[in-house]
Amino acid sequence: MADVRPPPLRSLDDFLLSSARFAVPDVRDLDRWNNRIINNLLYYQSNYFLSALGFLFIVGYFQPFQLFVGAVVVTLLFLGFVWTAENQAPVRRFRRNHPSICVLVILLASYLFISVLGGVAVFLFGIAFPVLMVLVHASVRLRSLKNKLENKLESIGLKRTPMGLLLEALGQEQEAGS
Repeated sequence: MADVRPPPLRSLDDFLLSSARFAVPDVRDLDRWNNRIINNLLYYQSNYFLSALGFLFIVGYFQPFQLFVGAVVVTLLFLGFVWTAENQAPVRRFRRNHPSICVLVILLASYLFISVLGGVAVFLFGIAFPVLMVLVHASVRLRSLKNKLENKLESIGLKRTPMGLLLEALGQEQEAGS
């Protein structure tokens, strides 16, 4: 963990404004779409983190306890999933072959557990909505040459980032940088 470094914050112009290029992904080519999402997650991870954190602060200001409960539930379910996937070969294969389904299962299980505890709206708007925003942006943002170069550096191990570690935990390390 000592060699993990957060990537730089990308400019707002590159992230959203004039130099940003967006296009609807080709849903018939799932491998290419998955590759675009993973590489955008790696390249813009600091921007995504700050966007989600800002949204969490807004929701946390109005409903701090429910947001805390939701965050604890999602974290515990995610850690339980990662532990199970590392110790059970069938779950590990499923995680590698169907990462989107795994994320949806974690979010659905979190939703169901929190609905028993209360605070469903806080969970939906405080945790799931920022995740949805990040995935939509990563899906429609076209990659630039700089984006591709940065992702290659991480994929060959010259740079380790928090998003790279998260993608490894989800079984997507072989996809990153391709």
